[in-house]
Amino acid sequence: MRHALVVVDMPFPSFHLGAYKAIENAGRILKQTRCQAVKLEGGVEQAEVISALVSAGIPVMAHCGLRPQSIHQLGGYRVQRDERQLLADAQAAEISGAFAIVLECIPATTAARITASVRIPTIGIGAGVGCDGQVLVLHDLLGLNPGHVPRHVKSYANLKKTVIDAVTQYRDEVRDGRFPDEEHAFQ
Repeated sequence: MRHALVVVDMPFPSFHLGAYKAIENAGRILKQTRCQAVKLEGGVEQAEVISALVSAGIPVMAHCGLRPQSIHQLGGYRVQRDERQLLADAQAAEISGAFAIVLECIPATTAARITASVRIPTIGIGAGVGCDGQVLVLHDLLGLNPGHVPRHVKSYANLKKTVIDAVTQYRDEVRDGRFPDEEHAFQ
């Protein structure tokens, strides 16, 4: 991971308490996590905070479209279709100094238009191939999802079954007195 850019997600409400508090929280989060940048959800409504963080020397990745921390305000996990608002959010993030934008759960054509309209990279998650890059949640990629799998998720493994099988086998062996056996005990 020497060459990876590691970005930490600013937790709710760490960036909703004003610019000064956001700078303080972001600085602490970066120090504790050793990440190189922060990500925060929002565009137009967070422009002032993004600008303040960037002015303080903190690299910011914005997150537009579906915003998981604001899911209840958005009416649940739904495709975000207000192209005018999405474009305004992306442009506000860019103008405020964000170095990249995550576009989540928006129509592919809208994501492509946004990508063409900004000079900073867009990273898609459920936003089609027209973004500059892609991201998937690791648990989704590994097939560890406990319930509903969103349409945009592609699992590249089924580790959920592997984990359940391993834990079940361990439980059964402990119950039956087969673990720990001689091979796995000290004499």
